[in-house]
Amino acid sequence: MERMESKGCRRKRQNGGLVTMPFIFANEACEKLAVVGFSTNMISYLTTQLHMPLTKAANTLTNFGGTSSLTPLLGAFMADAYAGRFWTITVASIIYQIGMISLTLSAILPHLRPPPCKLGEQVCQEADTGQLAILYASLLLGALGSGGIRPCVVAFGADQFDESDPKQTTKTWRYFNWYYFVMGVSILVAVTVLVYIQDNIGWGWGLGIPTIAMFFSIIAFIGGYPLYRNLDPAGSPFTRLLQVSVAAFRKRKLAMVSDPELLYQNDELDAPISIGGKLLHTIHMKFLDKAAIVVEEDNFKQGQAPNLWRLNTVHRVEELKSIIRMGPIWAAGILLITAYAQQNTFSLQQAKSMDRHLTKSFQIPAGSMSVFTMTSMLTTIAFYDRILVPVASKFTGLERGISFLHRMGIGFVISIFATLVAGFVEIKRKHVASAHGLINSQQPIPIPVFWLVPQYCLHGIAEAFMSIGHLEFFYDQAPESMRSSAMALFWTAISVGNYASTLLVTLVHKFSAGSDGSNWLPDDNLNKGKLEYFYWLITLLQVANLIYYLFCAKMYTFKPIQVHNKEISDSKESGVELANKV
Repeated sequence: MERMESKGCRRKRQNGGLVTMPFIFANEACEKLAVVGFSTNMISYLTTQLHMPLTKAANTLTNFGGTSSLTPLLGAFMADAYAGRFWTITVASIIYQIGMISLTLSAILPHLRPPPCKLGEQVCQEADTGQLAILYASLLLGALGSGGIRPCVVAFGADQFDESDPKQTTKTWRYFNWYYFVMGVSILVAVTVLVYIQDNIGWGWGLGIPTIAMFFSIIAFIGGYPLYRNLDPAGSPFTRLLQVSVAAFRKRKLAMVSDPELLYQNDELDAPISIGGKLLHTIHMKFLDKAAIVVEEDNFKQGQAPNLWRLNTVHRVEELKSIIRMGPIWAAGILLITAYAQQNTFSLQQAKSMDRHLTKSFQIPAGSMSVFTMTSMLTTIAFYDRILVPVASKFTGLERGISFLHRMGIGFVISIFATLVAGFVEIKRKHVASAHGLINSQQPIPIPVFWLVPQYCLHGIAEAFMSIGHLEFFYDQAPESMRSSAMALFWTAISVGNYASTLLVTLVHKFSAGSDGSNWLPDDNLNKGKLEYFYWLITLLQVANLIYYLFCAKMYTFKPIQVHNKEISDSKESGVELANKV
């Protein structure tokens, strides 16, 4: 009885809701502004300010990107296991701030970078060991800070909306739309305003502005502490998954019990990891259920916590099942990132070869073509949230309009059209080059760069559907005590997608090479290649991926969760709701 009262008091102290969003979004917006503002034009800083050779500069950024893609796993583990999301975000933001200050100072103070190139010099003085050490330390701090912010901000923001509370009308699916919209606006500002400042005003201001913005975002985020709904960490999620695996392996030779009700359950033991509801038994992957069979060798005594390396509860077994079931859907998202990555490589090369003039004296930077991706993504998110959801909900009966699995499927289909269109645009570009005798020339082709707008926009629309649906899926279907880790999986999928793009380009370049020196993806002149074949290869791979995804989505089992309604529990009735949240 006393425990019930304490739970009730803790529930009353919970805050969260819309009032916390400005603090959380401020942190995310500035983090994204800093990351994209640095990475988009960083190769220019390394080559023009630190005088790095191009290959060394590219490898530096590749290593930084790879490290930044892995650190979210570390940040998510710390948040779920020990520190909680609020403190992980706070400490990570401070670490990131230190890295940004260090990098900004290196751009401002002359002795922290090599002297400018002298007029007429063929070889400029490179940065010395000490100057490079400051650069690498700054980038490492940035990667560590980003690893704590990325997986936790998404989950922490969604935590502010308690969907089991009927008094909270705002749902997490709407939060994910807002989150991605804010992130998109930050990226848009970074690739336009910040890049312009860096190129035309100076790197001191170009790096200093996001550094100052990050400082104020930390103050704002910490200032919102009294309003946040904080969920306590529940111990290492990876340890629990390993314990279930070990216990099931130890009991692999046991016969399965006839009735799932005979499997071990302990609500008191699972209380810290099932605040939002207890996972119910599912009939799939029965071999894992053996971890919850009680045998004499377990030396189990009523009222005592069992040895979790030998005996686990049904809830903990279902946690592992949930993670395994998410794997195939996670893998389906990789190829979309592979297709999306071409915007920064071959689509960029296409843009460089085309007429980018808006007036006689001004032409669009090739790198700024991503503005069309961002604007189409932001427009789609606004359309989805304000128009599509209300209309679709009338037909589907779902408050979110369509399920996140359907949303992801739509994104996959649109991405297929994006790469298909890109192939036909490349044919048109080369046809114009041939008509003007420019196939063997590096001169700009007299075809407007706006022919590329459809493929850029389609990629933005696809991301608005697929990536946000992917986020919703990870948060909704992950066990509640592993949601930061699930968000880290989202970023890992992006990382693997980029690596897959590198691998695909390498293989195509190798196996499409002809004895006469021809290649689908030539190093020197895009006009001599068959880039359209490469785009259509990605299109075919995406069609196969779509079929795979449809099969996985059809076979997917939503996590069954037993949710205690707050109003009923307050009146001491055991109201239970089975939630397959689609």
